[in-house]
Amino acid sequence: MIMRYDYLSQHANVFQKCAGLTVDLFDQLVDDVLPLYMEAEERRLNRPQRQRAIGAGHPFELALHDHVLLTVIWLRLYPIHEVLGYLFGVSDSTVSRLIERVLPILEQSGRDGMRLPDPGKKRRRQLPDLLKDIPELTVLVDSFEQRVQRPRNDDSHYSGKKKQHTLKSQLAVNSDTGRIVDVSDSVPGPTADIKLLEASGLLERLPDEVGLGGDLAYLKLAKLRRHGFSPRRKPRGKDRPPEDVAYNRAFSQFRIVIEQTIGQVRRFQSVTATDRNHRRQHGARVAAVAGLVNRLPRFALA
Repeated sequence: MIMRYDYLSQHANVFQKCAGLTVDLFDQLVDDVLPLYMEAEERRLNRPQRQRAIGAGHPFELALHDHVLLTVIWLRLYPIHEVLGYLFGVSDSTVSRLIERVLPILEQSGRDGMRLPDPGKKRRRQLPDLLKDIPELTVLVDSFEQRVQRPRNDDSHYSGKKKQHTLKSQLAVNSDTGRIVDVSDSVPGPTADIKLLEASGLLERLPDEVGLGGDLAYLKLAKLRRHGFSPRRKPRGKDRPPEDVAYNRAFSQFRIVIEQTIGQVRRFQSVTATDRNHRRQHGARVAAVAGLVNRLPRFALA
């Protein structure tokens, strides 16, 4: 039972390694999600098909803090349920039930905390002259893939880029802060990044005056959006012009923030290790992890 909050919170370094959040940040998370959790529990207990009276049955073995902590540690370390149950002193079936209840709450909290840039709140950034056409407010978009178990008799998830079966997720971040402002639904790995962007609806949700930047996978951005930006492609059969080399180098430095944010997300093994949940609730996991990453000091005050 060494993983329970009362004990683990006394060991701040170990707590942060296990949960990905400091004790203070975790306490803030609990304060934010507990009202949502209690509302969900009230709906569950008052469901029309319920057979038992409310209050019947065995009481919870874990405190509400531990319900959230168990799910956050699962997202961070991705242990099998038997191991996590052993560490918390509960059965693996209890672990499964708690994750099933808490994960949607963390997903909702994560999505509720995502805000597209407000065109009325601009910051003057110092950008190279090469990037002078990029608006003050810009969102950067990119995707990452997670290996999944091979679907039986189905190669629709086989990614030629990764040489394995994957799910793809798209993140959009504020170019100034790196804060995640949008997460797409998960799609099969072979889906082209630009197709995922179009299907995600981000192009329609983003205010017209906000720029959108991506890597070479988003070369069509300039055609899809007035303020769409991507690296300059090498002309076919010709050398790359020196001015394009300089532009691409400056653009790469500008968009490094999304690579750093994706790196923070992929520290959570539930969206990095091979998926063991047969692709179920994958989008919910990514959104929940994105919400946790946005709580880190680098992003929380942005």
